[in-house]
Amino acid sequence: MKALLLVDIQNGFCPGGNLPVPDGEKIVPVANRLIEEGGYDVIVASQDWHPEDHGSFASQHPGKRPFDMGELCGQPQMLWPDHCVQGTSDAEFHPDLKIDEVDYIQQKGENPAIDSYSAFRDNDKAAVTGLAGYLRAQQINELDICGLATDYCVKFSALDAVEMLPGVQICFIEDASRGIDPKGVKAAIEEMRQKGVGVVRSRQILKD
Repeated sequence: MKALLLVDIQNGFCPGGNLPVPDGEKIVPVANRLIEEGGYDVIVASQDWHPEDHGSFASQHPGKRPFDMGELCGQPQMLWPDHCVQGTSDAEFHPDLKIDEVDYIQQKGENPAIDSYSAFRDNDKAAVTGLAGYLRAQQINELDICGLATDYCVKFSALDAVEMLPGVQICFIEDASRGIDPKGVKAAIEEMRQKGVGVVRSRQILKD
C-alpha cells in the first residue's frame, strides 16, 4: 500500500499569502499529477490551522518582529508573521490543488503554546496528531512526501515518519516541494538522506 502526503499546500505559503514560500505555487501542477497519475492507494494532506493567538506569531511577542528568534514552550522559536489562521482564506488549500481527491486531512498547529512543523506531532514531540495511526490502519508500506516548505514542515514530517512508521519506506519528492532558504533546503535534504529518507523526483514516480 502506497501513500502520498501533501504538506501544507495552502494559500498562506504561496505568493499573496502571509508567509509565502518562493515559487510555492509552482508545485501545485506537479502535486496534481502525482494525485492523478502516481498510483497511490491513499492520499493525505496536512493543513496548518493556527488559532489567531498562536505563540509562534511575532505579533504575540511585544517588541519582536517576524523572523526574529524568540522562545516558545521553553525552546528557541522562529517567530513568524501571522499565517494560516483558522477559518481565513490564508489557511485554505491552494484553489488549484485537487483536494477533493484527498482521503484524509490532518490539521496541525492548533495548540497556541507549541508549534507543529510536522504533520505527525508537535515540535516538543509530546502530543501526536492522528496521522501516523491513520496510515498504520491503512497498512501503508510506502510513503512519499512533498509540499511546503522543504526546510521546515516537509523535513520535520519526513523525519517523524521515519521514526513513527517503522518498516515504511519514506521518500521526499524534490520537485514537488519548495523551501524558504536555499541553504536550509540543501541542509534539510542532506539531513533527510542521512536518516534514511529517499530523495526522488516526480518523473521517477510517474514513470512507474
